[in-house]
Amino acid sequence: MEGTLSDVSQVFDRFKAAFTRNDLSTCTTLLSQLKVMLTGFPSLPPLYCESPTAIHELTLARDIFEHAVVLSVKTEDQDAFERDFLQLKPYYTDTRDLIPPSAQEYPILGLNLLRLLVQNRIAEFHTELELLSPEALENPCIKHAVELEQSFMEGAYNRVLSARQAVPHETYVYFMDLLAKTVRDEIAGCSEKAYDYLSLQDAKQILMFSSNQDLEEYVTEEHPEWEIRNGCVYFQKAKESAPSKEIPSLQLINQTLGYARELERIV
Repeated sequence: MEGTLSDVSQVFDRFKAAFTRNDLSTCTTLLSQLKVMLTGFPSLPPLYCESPTAIHELTLARDIFEHAVVLSVKTEDQDAFERDFLQLKPYYTDTRDLIPPSAQEYPILGLNLLRLLVQNRIAEFHTELELLSPEALENPCIKHAVELEQSFMEGAYNRVLSARQAVPHETYVYFMDLLAKTVRDEIAGCSEKAYDYLSLQDAKQILMFSSNQDLEEYVTEEHPEWEIRNGCVYFQKAKESAPSKEIPSLQLINQTLGYARELERIV
């Protein structure tokens, strides 16, 4: 279903009205229609054909894909986010000299960096970072993601969790919550290996919860193998159920000596 510039604009107006009233189901339906209609614009990537309305078409398409990215955050659909971001990215790179810059570019680029960090795709995180201009790196949205990555790699988990209170854009909250869960799961995994038990107060402090109730809910939902009794969190069941990962030291020594003998014969 191809459409004229006017047709696409009208459907997009309906999309934005639904977006404003938080009608996500209608937004999803209209977005599918818009993506099909955009295929009728030869000025869009990857063709970039010249036309009298090319600037308007490119600007409108970029605006649609920017809304699509934000919609994927609202619906908590990370796969849709990746698809929509990849469709949007050429409008930030290949059309920079064709249309005016977008005010949403840096917030969305920073949001994508945060997504890669949450998914532990650190190599891709740094690849995307290398593609950014010095101007972009000074933007608060980009700097926020970079500082988070540094704190995460340093193991400064308290800085990661406290960063949620100072997000540069409201759309960042979803990924910050996911990152906070990743951090807590990492701390929890280390705690159950390092201790037999912890007092509720110590566990609450280590896992950085503000109340015992939050801690108890976390244990119930995420670690039912832990036990809370007598004012403590016990990890014994988790240790008993964990698979043994002992290093077969004697076997490794024998193999190493065997390799050394073979090398000696070759020489």
